[in-house]
Amino acid sequence: MCFYKFTEFYVDRVTCAKQDILLKGYSHMENLYLLLPIMTDLPQAEHQIQYVTNFEDLVSTPFDGAMNAICWTRKLAGDFAEIVEKVKLNGNIAVLEQEELLELELSEQGQLARQILLNDLKVLTAHGASPTLNLIRCYERDDAYPFFATDVYSFHVDRSPIPTNTFLCTYYGEASEILPNAQAEQKVLVPEIRDELKKLYGGADEGFESFLSEHFFDLHYRAKPGAHPVNLGLGNLWRLAVEHPESKVLPCVHRAPREKTGETRLLMIC
Repeated sequence: MCFYKFTEFYVDRVTCAKQDILLKGYSHMENLYLLLPIMTDLPQAEHQIQYVTNFEDLVSTPFDGAMNAICWTRKLAGDFAEIVEKVKLNGNIAVLEQEELLELELSEQGQLARQILLNDLKVLTAHGASPTLNLIRCYERDDAYPFFATDVYSFHVDRSPIPTNTFLCTYYGEASEILPNAQAEQKVLVPEIRDELKKLYGGADEGFESFLSEHFFDLHYRAKPGAHPVNLGLGNLWRLAVEHPESKVLPCVHRAPREKTGETRLLMIC
């Protein structure tokens, strides 16, 4: 089992053997995508983000050096808002299963949006990932420790005991953000926060680092003064580096956005 601890919600996934990428899933969908030109980002992030124009490059380009985020830039056709509006949401977060998605009665634009969702699910699954579609009003806030929130609205990295990646795409609503590693500071290294954590721990010094890891405090970061988070945008499919024993790059620091009141996000993640 592979446990992502903080990628927008807890994910328990079985790691599948890598399969050949089924790019043919997109062969009949060229008219649904407008491939965007390679974007120019803030100077602090220019070496961290690699932009690509197809799924094959998204999954095959290796992370290297400072580069730990890859973006397939897309402007998608279709009405994703219609899908969000047609699904009855009980609670603040729900998984939109393929069966429910297929049963929706949609307009022509809604059907285009549905086809894109189905194909994204298909190619990611064929690649060996376990994608899910989520409808999100808001996430549960963590108020257990006023000086140290550990919910997904906090900048954080993902950790896994085995090699893996985080894939995500926001189709509707507010998009996630990443923070250049050079602009991020690990919270457990901030003296005043570390002192509070030691008080909370209250044990022998040799067990303190294990305490931080076991409670996921060491996964969280804060932005340095003058930092510029990068908005991931709508429709773009991202691959983010995860902290794992074989990783040769820093994990990508990211966070969930604050949702707009009354708006439901549509997010694919794995």
